[in-house]
Amino acid sequence: MMYKVLLRATLLCALSAGSITAAQDDYDLRNGKDVNEVCAGCHGEYGQGGKDGEYPRLAGQPMSYIVNQMQLFRERKLDNMAMLEYVNPRDFPEDDVYDVSAYLSQLELLTQLPPIDETEEFDPLARLQLTKLVLNIPRTEEGDPQSGRLLYNKECRSCHGTDGWGKHAESDAPMLAGQHTNYLLRATEKYRQGLRVHDIDDPVEILTLFTTEELMDIYAFLATADDIE
Repeated sequence: MMYKVLLRATLLCALSAGSITAAQDDYDLRNGKDVNEVCAGCHGEYGQGGKDGEYPRLAGQPMSYIVNQMQLFRERKLDNMAMLEYVNPRDFPEDDVYDVSAYLSQLELLTQLPPIDETEEFDPLARLQLTKLVLNIPRTEEGDPQSGRLLYNKECRSCHGTDGWGKHAESDAPMLAGQHTNYLLRATEKYRQGLRVHDIDDPVEILTLFTTEELMDIYAFLATADDIE
């Protein structure tokens, strides 16, 4: 019973109470769930990402961030061949972009499986389904998490939130904790090479001011953010 309750609460959190409201526009989360079936081929059924970070986690990211990324793909300001066939407005209309972004932003992933309740009848199928919702980023082999924590708190926390979990009510900067390290590595390198823009309001690419060692320390810290002590 416990597994079924947790599974239902997590999977349907975005569908409860109908639609959400933002900027006076209503978004259809049920349509977003249907549209996500297309996205799931790469980003996972629950937006958990795939192939060890080849495809990033989308679950729990700010809605405005996901929408913005889609718009950048459409404008060819983000170079990603895998996305090109999905961003055509004729095949992916504007309403679908907003609906699926709203749906994905509401999804929550677990960082570990809950303990088995021996007072309840064990349901192996529900337990198996629950494992699909678990995402815990492996620790990196390089970098010092403690040094990374200091750097993160000094340079990144104001936008990306405490321990990298985002500031959804205040900022559309993406959540970094719970994101695949390999994806962060690739994205950061594109920022440093000028292939992506980190902050359109700042002419200086802040990530070029870090050494590679400092960045690895930050990645090492972020990889521990979803650990349960």
